Amino acid sequence: MLRAIVFDFDGVIANSEPLHYMAFQDVLGQSGITFLEKEYYDRYLGYDDVGVFKAVAADRGLSWTVDRIAGFVQFKAALIERLEQNTSILFPGADAAIRRAAALVPLAIASGALGAEIRRVLAREGLTSYFKAIVAAEDTPVSKPAADPYRRALTQLSEAIGAPLLPAECVAVEDSPWGLLSAKAAGLRTVAVAHTYDRGALEADLVISAVGDLDIASLGHLCAT
Repeated sequence: MLRAIVFDFDGVIANSEPLHYMAFQDVLGQSGITFLEKEYYDRYLGYDDVGVFKAVAADRGLSWTVDRIAGFVQFKAALIERLEQNTSILFPGADAAIRRAAALVPLAIASGALGAEIRRVLAREGLTSYFKAIVAAEDTPVSKPAADPYRRALTQLSEAIGAPLLPAECVAVEDSPWGLLSAKAAGLRTVAVAHTYDRGALEADLVISAVGDLDIASLGHLCAT
């Protein structure tokens, strides 16, 4: 029985990964670091912002302090807000898919994006009320591919609806291998959306081409097996 759906945000609901790459490229470029698009998608996309900067430093043998990384994160957040201005960044069909799903089961978000970024987009698109829980980068001690974001999302959803949720009764909707690993580690059923990566790179219970193709009946079948 399907009892809840937990969405990733960047790459599933919001077509924001190209904007994140542009912002990372700008921030790192000011420190003299070349940051290629392929490198971002192949190596770093699964991290939250702090994780990206830490991994970049480690890969290049750099020693950045916690305060310097925090400054990078703050600067990048300002760049993202500027890049998003006056435009919708939702994937086609995302709005309708969220509204269809929310009419049947409670929804949550488990994301490596900053909470302010998630809530800003949802508010602009009139979608905030459809989510009973939002877990962002700053809400867990470790991010994807660890299970923590999905475990916290289920805890918050259970509190919101006043009843415990079993992971196997819930479906995660993800676009990246790292996100799918996180959801699987937390025990959720998984749907992969091939927005960012080819279908062959996504190991999930169900793979769909676009978030607009999300079919609630199919998700119910996943939880029945």
